[in-house]
Amino acid sequence: MSQQKSNGFGTAPVFFTAISTILGAILFLRFGYAVGTLGVGGVLLILLIGHMVTIPTSFAISEIATNQRVEGGGEYFIISRSFGLNIGGTIGIALYLSQAISVAFYVIAFTEAFEPFFNWAKNTYGWYLPRQIISLPAMGLLSLLILRKGANMGVKTLYFVVAILFASIILFFLGETNYSENSDLILSSGGILRNMDNFFIVFAIIFPALTGITAGVGLSGDLKNPGKSIPRGTVVATFTGLIIYIFIVFKLSNSASPQDLMNLEENQLIMGDIALWGKIFIPIGLAASTISSALGSIMVAPRTLQALGNDQTFPFKRFNRLMSKGKGVSKEPYNASVITVIIAFVFVAMGNVNAVAQIISMFFMLTYGSLCLISFLNHFGSSPSYRPTFRSHWILSLIGFVFSIFLMFKMEPFYAICSIAVMVLLYIYISYYHSERQGLESIFRSALFQINRNLQVYLQKNKAIKKKTSWHPSAVCVSDISSKRENAFRLLTWISNKYGFGTYIQYIQGYYSKATHAQSKKVLSLLIKQTELHKSNVYVNTIVSPSYTSAIAQIIQLPGISGLDNNMILLEYDKKDPGNISQIVENYSLVRSGNYDVCILGSSYKAINFRDGIHIWVRRVDEENLNLMVLLSYIILDHPDWKKAKIKIFNVRGKGQPDDATGNLLELIRTGRLPISLKNVDFIDFDQSMNLKSLINEKSAKAGLTMIGFRSEQIKHEGQKLFEGFSEMGDILFVNAFKNKDID
Repeated sequence: MSQQKSNGFGTAPVFFTAISTILGAILFLRFGYAVGTLGVGGVLLILLIGHMVTIPTSFAISEIATNQRVEGGGEYFIISRSFGLNIGGTIGIALYLSQAISVAFYVIAFTEAFEPFFNWAKNTYGWYLPRQIISLPAMGLLSLLILRKGANMGVKTLYFVVAILFASIILFFLGETNYSENSDLILSSGGILRNMDNFFIVFAIIFPALTGITAGVGLSGDLKNPGKSIPRGTVVATFTGLIIYIFIVFKLSNSASPQDLMNLEENQLIMGDIALWGKIFIPIGLAASTISSALGSIMVAPRTLQALGNDQTFPFKRFNRLMSKGKGVSKEPYNASVITVIIAFVFVAMGNVNAVAQIISMFFMLTYGSLCLISFLNHFGSSPSYRPTFRSHWILSLIGFVFSIFLMFKMEPFYAICSIAVMVLLYIYISYYHSERQGLESIFRSALFQINRNLQVYLQKNKAIKKKTSWHPSAVCVSDISSKRENAFRLLTWISNKYGFGTYIQYIQGYYSKATHAQSKKVLSLLIKQTELHKSNVYVNTIVSPSYTSAIAQIIQLPGISGLDNNMILLEYDKKDPGNISQIVENYSLVRSGNYDVCILGSSYKAINFRDGIHIWVRRVDEENLNLMVLLSYIILDHPDWKKAKIKIFNVRGKGQPDDATGNLLELIRTGRLPISLKNVDFIDFDQSMNLKSLINEKSAKAGLTMIGFRSEQIKHEGQKLFEGFSEMGDILFVNAFKNKDID
């Protein structure tokens, strides 16, 4: 919850900072042009679409501010504590630059209030004075105010300036013109909607007038109770701005002709012709609006930079230390203010920031979209710790996020792509030198949990899915803790690369206790590191059980990570030291009771010869095993380790004795369901004088992996002898299918 301090600002500075930025230069300089170009309906549509971003954002930021303690840095603090410091730092840097350059933008717009003076100098003396003769001294006075007096004086000045701003707007509504006597003219002339092919061009010009809703949030570190002041100040400012703009649209449309409204060259301060005493008070109002917006930005930007320094965001330790320092009891960001003033002076001296202003809008849109996304993910994730006292709706947050991205590309695709590219590069760079910090996964974790939870429940309820979907291996492997071999884990990695699911469980013998629990956590940590090392998609876990049999009994009852039951179990033994083969044989019937496909891997210490591919041995008893071995082979070959490797099939058949396995194999090749050439199939006529194991050792000695089918009856009759006699070969996978698999 938000922290309440004994001293600091209340709600009023949040409201006035936001409303003064909303009712800024665009209102006085370009709103008449928009009404003249698009008509009443067109501008109302701009307000509607624009507020599809701003209202969800104001609700989102209010919601987040009442759920967590909000410190200095405003929007940056909220984003960084939700998305993690790396993505927060990325957006924070872009947000700070936008705020700093906005100061220059508003100061340059401030000079337009002196248009009568510039016109007088030109007409009387022929002087074409540069705007900098006003903007640079104004910037100097503004800088002096902030650097000498800080935010306290800035807020007091803000109250005075906002009073002038509202006074000029009231005088505008009190004004009358000859055109306004015929109030229904705009309706009779069909001017409700016009020039809609220019809609998004005008939208890009007008949208900055709707921003500023989060300007007051930047004062979060100076607020007495951010959890109370941010929601109230932000939401009230958003709706106050919307209501005022709606009334201004109708007032403009009924007070001047479309031609006069659109004529920017002769009179861009058309509001001055409408307002009561407008020639005097509208330029003053413009000056007040731009100075108040500049004041809001120059108070907020240094606090964002100070918060970035506190979080050690920049790669220069000394710079971070300087920016994080505060002056006095209130920790006024003096050093950050100096940097902000320098940046603003540079752009004021340039005199034209139109191109930069579009990129600023893009960064603000990204910020608004991020805030809405945070709110949506927190709703969707249903985290028990997310309990804001101000509640929005997830649909509203989703709309805000979608519209933010959509409008970026509709306003200016080039700048949208540039701003996103800059953000990506910033994120890569920050993540590089802050690799220890959490990334995007911090906020997505709860959302992914909810997706997985709902998917699991859906799949369990919908029994028809199990019958209709194509087969995918969902394999679970149990390995003894004493085993140092990675063969089984590597095989699961191949299977789960794209088409299958793999769960690797290490068995720890013993009774569950505090000691074995601690051991299992330590082992699990090592297993997770192993998955990262091998870039594996295998899910890893541990199990503590008094015996191998009890461990098997528990594992075969575990649900699969795919959402459906596991359908395959993988057991493993060392071919050179097959001490645990007897355990496998003893527990085979237990495993089969769960209707699993059973794969038993004979692990070798030989290096894998990927070039010789996978060898499949098919006998007449392997009618059901054939399809499973073929499907597994193609799944494994999809892994990059097996690039350019091929499948070779050895079909062992009796002389002149046709069998179902051979017939099935030939049918698969003939119909194209098995994309393999007959030249890769070796038909071996087998008689009783031949030794099958010797034949396999001879033909598949260099194979990367050899698959051999077996049946349950063989386990009963031969026991562990079935798996002996292959010590000189590489890995061998013995495969027993529970039932036949279709190959479409």
